[in-house]
Amino acid sequence: MSATTNPSTEAGTTDDRSKEERLKRYLLDCAEDGEMYFKGKFISEDVNLSPKEIGALMVKLRDSATELTVEKWSYTGATTWRVEPA
Repeated sequence: MSATTNPSTEAGTTDDRSKEERLKRYLLDCAEDGEMYFKGKFISEDVNLSPKEIGALMVKLRDSATELTVEKWSYTGATTWRVEPA
């Protein structure tokens, strides 16, 4: 057995980053002219992510994306997010 790193672990981390980057790019494009409101289930096909993945990534982006202001706006059937350029 060799002492190399596990490729599946590294791929998972890279994949998560690419999903987060893909969502961030999408939000930056959509909020370019001002604020936008959305529910993950309505943009899931646009970013090729499940609503659950979008929700988890939005929590990360709220803390890490300096280019965006992310706010959990309301909950009626699903979380509504408010996003605007920072």
